[in-house]
This record gives sequence, C-alpha cells and structure tokens, in this order.
Amino acid sequence: MKDIGPIHREEYETDSDRTETLYISEAPGRIHLLGEHGDPSGGLLLSAGIDRSVRVAMTARKDSSLRFFAADLGERKRTTLINLKYKREDRWANFIKLAVHGFAERDYPIKGLNFTLSGDIPQQVGLASSSAIEVAAAVVLRAHFAPEMDDSELIEVLSEASVGFFGRARGSVDHLVLLSALKDRFLVVDARDLSVRPVELPFAGYRIILTDSRVPRFGVDGELKQRRADIKRGLELLSRKQDGASLRDYAVEDLIESMGSLPEQLRRRSLHVVKETQRVLEAEEALKKGDLPSLAKIVYHSHESLRDLYEVSCPEIDWLVKRAQEIEGVLCSRMTGQGFGGCTYSIVAEGAVAEYRRRLEDYERIFGFRPLIHEISVARSARIVQE
Repeated sequence: MKDIGPIHREEYETDSDRTETLYISEAPGRIHLLGEHGDPSGGLLLSAGIDRSVRVAMTARKDSSLRFFAADLGERKRTTLINLKYKREDRWANFIKLAVHGFAERDYPIKGLNFTLSGDIPQQVGLASSSAIEVAAAVVLRAHFAPEMDDSELIEVLSEASVGFFGRARGSVDHLVLLSALKDRFLVVDARDLSVRPVELPFAGYRIILTDSRVPRFGVDGELKQRRADIKRGLELLSRKQDGASLRDYAVEDLIESMGSLPEQLRRRSLHVVKETQRVLEAEEALKKGDLPSLAKIVYHSHESLRDLYEVSCPEIDWLVKRAQEIEGVLCSRMTGQGFGGCTYSIVAEGAVAEYRRRLEDYERIFGFRPLIHEISVARSARIVQE
C-alpha cells in the first residue's frame, strides 16, 4: 500500500495549513466464514478482519471545501458541507462523504477538510471494501472532533448516516466487525444485539486462501432481493405474523413439520437460515476444542446448503470448492460473499498451498476465466496509525 502521508501533504500543500494535524487511519477488509446469508432479522455470523485494508488521511482546510483524492486511481472529487449528498459519479468518495454526513448531523464543527484514500482490499467480491472506507473515514473524524466517542457510538453515527445519506440502513454488522477485529481471532457476531465473542484460531501451519472466481455477476441484486423476500414470507407463515418473531426462534424440526403448509421454495430458504444459525454455534464449539475435522464438515455443509437450499452458488464456485476438497492438506473450502460468483475461501496447510495453486490451472481452460488468488491472514481492527 502507498505511503499515504507524503502523498496527502503533496496533494494539498497549497491549500492546507502545514501546522494542521495529519490524521491517518487504517481499516481492514472483512470476511464472513459462516452466516452471511443467515437470519436477516438478526442472525449469527462467524467473521474476521483480514490483512487487506484501506487507509484514509485527513487534514483541516482554511476554507469550507471538502476535497477527496483517491491516490491509487489518481481521481479527485470535491463538494461542500451544504452540498453534501450522494452522487453516483462520486463512487468511492460517497463512502467518505457518508461519514462526514454522520458527524455533521451530530453538530460537530465541520468546515473544510481534505481526504486522501488508498487501499488494497479486492473489490466487488464481498470483502467489505466500501464499509472499510466508511469506518476509516469515521475513525479520523472521531480522532479530530470527538476523541471521547466509543466504538458503539461510532457505529450508531454510521448507521444513522446510512439512512440519511443513502436512504436505507446498511452496514452495522460490517462496521462492528471492522471495529472489533482481533489478530488471529475469529469473531462470533450476534447481529441482533451487535455483540461479538472472539474465538482463538487453532490453525498453526495453515493459510487462508481467497480465490476470486472472476465470474461476471449480472442480476445479483434482484436474485438476492427475491431470496430475502422468500425468507420474510416464510417467517410470516411460520409465525403467523407474530411481532418480533425471528427464524432464530425455530428449529429444523419446525421446518420439517411445516412441509405441506409452507411452499417448498420458502421452506428450503428458511431451512438454510435455521441450519446456518446452528452451524455458527457448532463452529464456535469446534474452534474452542481445536476440533478441525468437525469444523471442516460444518464449512462444507454450509456450502452445500448455500448451493442446494439458498441457491446462491454457481458451477464455477462449486468447481473451486470441489477441487479444493480433493487436495490433501486442504482443511475446508466454501463460497463467501453475495454469491453467483465472487470468492471462495479455503483453509490450506502451508505445505499444500503450491499444489492448490497448481490444481487451479484447469479452471481457466474449463470456464474461460483466470482466477485470482489472495493469501490472507486474520488482522486487527480499524485504528489511527498516525496523528
């Protein structure tokens, strides 16, 4: 990643007071290992921060302009606080603007600010790159305007800003993970009360490998919207529209008993969600015990459920998971992200990494896409790295 401090100073040297404090923050990407297609009303997830991150640098300006520079792209955007709103053409800058909007709505004395952005989180594959920009921007704003603010309040600021800026709630779980991530720990995340439980990793001698399938993803939003509608309708039928009901309140047996009264597609979707909640708890227990064979079964069963019940996988992703299963030294493999392409993650013994890479050579010949491989490790939370 680029050394963002000197780049920021050079970019804004003519319109920034050199005596102004330069704040630089870093926020990791995020991976969901289990649970991301779980209970939409507040499910459980097994997640972690990863060692791919974004950095945001910020200084105050002498005027009332808001300036944004993407160092990796060489792109510049600008606005003012009065004109602070979502613009499709502003793309990456919208996520910084969201954080500014959140602090402005709480009446912090925001005037002119300069921002510089750089990062190495793979894009469009479900690793929370946009949430990382929001959190990194929020962390530098907090350092300057509200150093007493805790992480819970910062998540509230971003959640409220999402509604005000984008017109919809989004990202609280991702914000929580990015602010709670611990090096060499997975997090069991409860989306219902926004709490986390860290779990130590029993993976000495293993690597986590992300494989980007490079599959073009068209119509994904519509497909995912339909699945969320299926889950909502399934819960309504199961609960008879009882207020506060959640699929976390149901067991697999309830779904089995619903056969005949619940349309089959709704039952399959709901069955995935109920089983996935249980798998997160089982994975937590397996990790605590260091029971790697049990963890592997849980992960593979989760992928099968995403493929057969929730139906968000695709042939390319299934091929990657199946090929990984065939390699000695691969503990487990599963899709991650929204699905219909995107990434798999595989937990691979260090001695088997070269063989894993070699086996993927057939992928391009069969499917016509060259996969991208990223070796990652579990990383710590968002933080200030310079001020």
